[in-house]
Amino acid sequence: MRKRTLEDYSVDTFIYALLIVIFIVTAYPFYYLFIISFNNGLDTGLGGIYFWPRDFTLANYEKIMGDAKWTLAFFVTVARTGVGTLIGVVFTCLVSYGLAHKDLVFKKIYFSLFVIGMYVSGGLIPFYIILRHMHLLNTFWVYVVPSMLNIFFLFIAVSFFREIPSELREAATIDGANDLRIFRSLIVPISKPLMATMALFLGVGQWNAWLDSAYYVQNENLRTLTYRMIEVINRGNIPTDAVSIEYAANAVKVTTYSLQVTSMVVAVVPIMIVYPFLQKYFVKGAMIGAVKG
Repeated sequence: MRKRTLEDYSVDTFIYALLIVIFIVTAYPFYYLFIISFNNGLDTGLGGIYFWPRDFTLANYEKIMGDAKWTLAFFVTVARTGVGTLIGVVFTCLVSYGLAHKDLVFKKIYFSLFVIGMYVSGGLIPFYIILRHMHLLNTFWVYVVPSMLNIFFLFIAVSFFREIPSELREAATIDGANDLRIFRSLIVPISKPLMATMALFLGVGQWNAWLDSAYYVQNENLRTLTYRMIEVINRGNIPTDAVSIEYAANAVKVTTYSLQVTSMVVAVVPIMIVYPFLQKYFVKGAMIGAVKG
């Protein structure tokens, strides 16, 4: 083993210092919003808060959590994220697994249609008309059905499934397994890194989506968490003087800005908590073990 020199230590020190600076620059804005959400809204307007709440309060969270609309929006968002992600991953993997077969009939036509669909869009109005004819408007399934197939991940999954040795499928076929049994018992365990990556990105997309809630849903009971957050942010367009007079007159600890910050924290933190549990599947290694095992 080569002995480390002064130059090696210098380079390592520089890299670690640079990484620390990058971490602080990227993480501090989130930390700042987090501490502001626990601070008195009127006191926040005075400025000078950098590392911890100066006037700690839970009034901002009580204001949001005490609102039935926010509570319902949270459960709707959790439901659409869970159901939409599960169906999206399963359906995308099933379609891509079929397209990965070399002897698939009309394979070139299918790929051409998917490529066209990936780069060409009919626009908002034709999409709205399609949803109306499918009776999806103003229903929970308008969040799920349009996102069942993700074309971007479809091409990635096709490339992944093509790398699986055909001998594995042939051996399972000889043992009497059909295509669905092969997919469930053989392909799914091998594809955990792929599916976990898809689940993470599709889940984040479902959690952060709000345009569909704004355009295709009129039922207030089906509004999502991010839609409620946009509502609160839009309230910040009220003139500052009017807002200050209103909150000063009522002597409350909650302002429009503090509610905006708190709504952002409520919308972002849950998905950040899920990320570490899926990160371990990003390391590729299950495929090698399946082939050599």
